[in-house]
Amino acid sequence: MDSAILSLLGAFLLSIMGLFFFIWSMRKGLLVENPLAASIIFAPGELGKVDDPAIPGNAQECLPGVASGPGEGEHLADPDELRNRIESDHSSAFPVFMFIAFACFWLVLGSFAGLTASLKLHMPDWLVGEAWQTFGRIRTVHLTAVLYGWITNAALGVIIWVLPRLLRTNLVGAMWVMLGGALINTGIASAIGAIGSGWTDGMEYLEIPWQIGIFIVAGFVCIIIPVLYTLVNRKVESLYVSVWYMVAALLWIALLFIIGKLPGVHTGVQQATTNWWYGHNVLGLWFTPVSVGAIYYFLPKIIGRPVRSYNLSILGFWTLAFFYGQVGGHHLIGGPIPGWLSTLSIVQSMMMIIPVAAFTINMASTMRGRMHMARQSPTLRFMMFGGFMYMLSSLQGSLEALRSVNQVAHFTHFTVAHAHLGAYAFVTMVLFGAIYFMLPRVLHWEWPYPRLITLQFWLAVVGISIYFVGLSIGGWLQGLAMLDASRPFMESVAVTIPYLQWRSLGGSLMVLSHLIFVGHFLAMALRFGPTRTGAALFTRPAKALELAHGK
Repeated sequence: MDSAILSLLGAFLLSIMGLFFFIWSMRKGLLVENPLAASIIFAPGELGKVDDPAIPGNAQECLPGVASGPGEGEHLADPDELRNRIESDHSSAFPVFMFIAFACFWLVLGSFAGLTASLKLHMPDWLVGEAWQTFGRIRTVHLTAVLYGWITNAALGVIIWVLPRLLRTNLVGAMWVMLGGALINTGIASAIGAIGSGWTDGMEYLEIPWQIGIFIVAGFVCIIIPVLYTLVNRKVESLYVSVWYMVAALLWIALLFIIGKLPGVHTGVQQATTNWWYGHNVLGLWFTPVSVGAIYYFLPKIIGRPVRSYNLSILGFWTLAFFYGQVGGHHLIGGPIPGWLSTLSIVQSMMMIIPVAAFTINMASTMRGRMHMARQSPTLRFMMFGGFMYMLSSLQGSLEALRSVNQVAHFTHFTVAHAHLGAYAFVTMVLFGAIYFMLPRVLHWEWPYPRLITLQFWLAVVGISIYFVGLSIGGWLQGLAMLDASRPFMESVAVTIPYLQWRSLGGSLMVLSHLIFVGHFLAMALRFGPTRTGAALFTRPAKALELAHGK
């Protein structure tokens, strides 16, 4: 099948799905400004109250008790909402813990594989005794472990925990969700083993052999059906924007993966087109919607203030759905594909400024007068940093799509830096913050060492900053050297060596932060450390409300 036709067919299917839900939402009046929908994340008495289980008890006194914005405190939810939330948390607790545990395991494995691959770029003779230790395999193991193991499992944990809360409905089919998680992680483990032995499908982000990919598809099906059934049986009329992002993300990733793994279809130039259609969409239609949906839930929840404009949040969702389908084509500028396909990708890449601007303006307006709370709230710190990196990485991606920038930056380490700005500084940092918020509610236990949360945050921030800045400079110099016909190719390699060393330094700090995070998770899960079950988990007002409606 012609590459352009298949690429357009995939985008067409995504667009038709989006158009269907857009028409349905219009008929239901869901795009009308709805203050009730914006405040639906709050229970009685919670509006204006700080809520972050990761805050140490002594820091609670430093935070404001009541929000002061106009209109805040006007919405009063149903008295049974808090009880329903507790019940929904209980219904999803075990599947969520399973996903987070798997995510932590793959994070550690993927981190060490990534650091090994980074070191081998400037120490190529290190660890060459076995085939699985070579750069081509260990780098692919890193990619599979962090994208499918860490991010996908953590994202599924966030979805399964947040949706029952927002729908005021217990998770339906928790056992099916756990079966789906087991199938997905069986597929990931098998894929890493296959990649280590040299068996791959050879496409970036799609290295998993299609025979193993069947397990992953089956796992997503087992998760999607209970999620949709829970959505249909919801107890709320208004759908909060996070529901839109997260449910759509589940449907998108299933469709993307199935099309990307069709056996015997993707060959030659068409394979490259499909490769980047999938590679960019897995970031923009899977990782991004889950992370943005998480920010829209956790950030207002922490500060006790509804999102400033519900219309802007919906606008961001639909423009993301309509404009992202063909973004990946800008990676093939100058390649043997139709010129109009590259141009379409460039146009859609620039159009992504709209959903990013809508999100940024909305979050900045919501956080006005509350920025200082990040000093005490670990979760808010992660969410704010991740949200800012979403804006930065998206704007950088739009600029990279321009031909004048692309000819220098592409096929260099500059692109690698950009990818980590999105997948790590944005997505991973948001997932860290979400887990710090969720796990005390899941395990009914506080984080035993709150100072480790701050330490982990700063190690990750400093690490990714060194990584991104160093690799961006080195990649740009590499691109300029490759474009200069008077300079030998090896000069473009040599010029990157100091910056690759900075990359490894930044990566080492990131790995250290991951070890602290996973160690803290294990200490909490196994009840190690100080016994902390009071002030930080439930503030006095929140605790009174909880006790009023159930244990």
